[in-house]
Amino acid sequence: MSEPTSPRKPAEGDNAGERKSDHVIRLDSQREQRRGANPVVENDELEAPVTPEPATLEAPSAQPKPAAVTIAPPAPAKPRRGLTRPVLFALLPVALAVGGYYYVVGGQVMTTDNAYIQAQSLGVSTDVSGTVQEIDVHDNEAVKKGQVLFRLRPASFETALAGAQAQLGTVRNQVLTLQASYQQSLAQIEQAEADIPYYESAFQRQQDLLKTSTASKATFDQAQHDLVAARQKVTVAKAQAQATLAQLGGDANQPVEKNPFYLQAQSAVDDAQRNLDDSVVKAPFDGIVTNVDALQVGKYLPASQPAFSLVSSTDIWIAAEPKETELTHVWPGQKATISIDGYPGEVWHGEVGSISPASSSSFSLLPAQNTSGNWVKVVQRIPMRVTIDDAEGKPPLRAGMSAVVSIDTGHARGLPDFVTDLLKRFGQKS
Repeated sequence: MSEPTSPRKPAEGDNAGERKSDHVIRLDSQREQRRGANPVVENDELEAPVTPEPATLEAPSAQPKPAAVTIAPPAPAKPRRGLTRPVLFALLPVALAVGGYYYVVGGQVMTTDNAYIQAQSLGVSTDVSGTVQEIDVHDNEAVKKGQVLFRLRPASFETALAGAQAQLGTVRNQVLTLQASYQQSLAQIEQAEADIPYYESAFQRQQDLLKTSTASKATFDQAQHDLVAARQKVTVAKAQAQATLAQLGGDANQPVEKNPFYLQAQSAVDDAQRNLDDSVVKAPFDGIVTNVDALQVGKYLPASQPAFSLVSSTDIWIAAEPKETELTHVWPGQKATISIDGYPGEVWHGEVGSISPASSSSFSLLPAQNTSGNWVKVVQRIPMRVTIDDAEGKPPLRAGMSAVVSIDTGHARGLPDFVTDLLKRFGQKS
C-alpha cells in the first residue's frame, strides 16, 4: 500500500530569512516614530535597547508578503535661544532705579478709607405741648428754611394770648392811675405848705395874747395844734408822693411802656405769642425730612419730644479717623480729594477743617488705662473733619456714606534713615 502523503513543511532556510527582514523593518519604523515624538535628541544620547518582538508563526503562503516601507519625518532643527533673558537682566537695574526714585519723591499723599459723610441733623420738636392738627410734609421731602412742617391745634394758645393781652391793658391803666396819684400828692403837698404860714401867724398871735393874759390857754393850744397838723400834712403828702413815684420806677414822666409793671405784663403777652407761634413748626435750615410717618394727625405731642428728623442738605462734611502714624505731616488747611464709594468716578475737593485734640478712645465711656495691668499697644485713631468745597452740581451726598480721603501733605517720603546716616557719615569723613 502506498503511504499517505503529508503536507510539505516549508524549509527552515526560506522562512528564517523572511522573518528576519520583517523584524528589522519593524524596528526601523519604531525608531522613526520615537524620533518623531521626541525630535530633540542629543548626539551622544544612547538609544534605549529595543527588545525584539517574539516571532509569530504565520500560515504558509505560496508567495511571500511584501515588506512595508515607512518614511521617517525629518528631524526638526534645534531652536535658538532668544534675547528675552538678556533684556530682562538689562532692565532689572533700570526698574530698581525708577522704583527707588518714585519711593523717595512719593509718599506725600496721605489716604484713608476710614471716612464717612456727616451732616447736621436734629429731631424736629417744639417746646409746647399740643395736639397735631396738620402735617404739611411727607417722608424724604426736601424742604427749605422757614417752610412749615406741621401745626398744633392753636385754640388753647390763642386763649392764653388773649388773657395776657387783657392783663397788659389792666396794668397800663394801673400805671396811668399811679401817675395821676403822684400828681395829686404833689398838689396836696403844695396845699399843705400853703396853709402853714396861716397857722404860724395864728399861733404867734395867740402866743402874744397869752403873754398879756388877753387870750385863753385853750385858744393858744388850739392854734398850736393846728400848726403842728399842717406841718404833718406836708410830711404825709410828701411820703405818699415818694411811694407813688417808686411804683412809677422813680420817674413820673416815664412812658408807660417802660414801666416795670407794664414790662412784666408785656413779657406774659410775648410768652403767649411765642407759644402760639411755636404751635406752627418750621424748618430751621434746608434739608430733607425723614421718618415723618411716626407723626400722625390727632396725636398729642408733648413738649420737647421729637416728631421726626431733619437732615441738612447744605451743612455736610467728612468725618475721617486716620491712624496716628498717618498724621505726621497733616495740618488744617491742606487740600484734600474725596471719592465716595456710592459714586464711582466722581471726585470732590475740600480741605482739612480741623483735627481733634484727642483720640477717639479718649472720649469713650471707659477709656483704656494703658499704664496699668497688662498693656497691649494699639495704634490709635484721631478724628479729623474735612470740609467739602464743590458739592454743588454733583450727586447728592447722604449722611453715613463711605468715602476715601486723600490729603496732599506736600512732604515727600525721602531717603531711608540708614541711607541718610550713611551719607552724613561719608560727608563728615570727606
